[in-house]
Amino acid sequence: MPSITLHPRAAQAASQKPFYNPLPQLLQTPSGLAILELQGTINIPSPDENQDQDMDEGRDTGLSQGAEASVVETPIGKLTFPGYSPQNPADDTKWMKRVYLYVGKYQRMTGEVKKLPKPLAVVQRRQRTDARDGNTGVTEGEDELEIVEIVKYKILFGSRPEPLVNE
Repeated sequence: MPSITLHPRAAQAASQKPFYNPLPQLLQTPSGLAILELQGTINIPSPDENQDQDMDEGRDTGLSQGAEASVVETPIGKLTFPGYSPQNPADDTKWMKRVYLYVGKYQRMTGEVKKLPKPLAVVQRRQRTDARDGNTGVTEGEDELEIVEIVKYKILFGSRPEPLVNE
C-alpha cells in the first residue's frame, strides 16, 4: 500500500510571500473553521450577466489578480452570528443556535453551527526543499502533505431562504 508523509502545521515565515490560491477560503466562525452545508441549490448569475451588471454599477468585475480572464468570483453572501459577543466566555455556545447567511439583497437563510462527529483535516501538498542544492519544489514520486487546519464544526442550513423586504 502506498504511503505519503504527513507533516504537522508549519508556522509561515514572515519573509515568505503568500501564494495565489484559486480555491475559496474556508469559513471562519468564532470557534474556528467550519464547513458550510446547504440543503438545496444557490442560483448564481452566469459570468456574463455578472460582468455586465458589475460594469453597469461601476464595480470591479471580480477577476482575480494574476488569473486568466475566464475566472470570475461571485460572492454568495454575508455570514453573520447574531448571538455572538467577544465579551462572552469561551465556553458559551448559545451563539451556535442561530446563524444567518444573506444571499444577495433579498434572501436570508437561517442555520446553526453543529460539531462534526469526527474532525476533518485540511491538507495541502508540501513544498520540499532539497537540502543538497537548496531548490524548492515538489519532487516527483515523493509526495508530502502538510496539515493546514483542523475543521471541527459545520454550519447547517436546512430550511428554505426567507425573503427580505428592503424599506
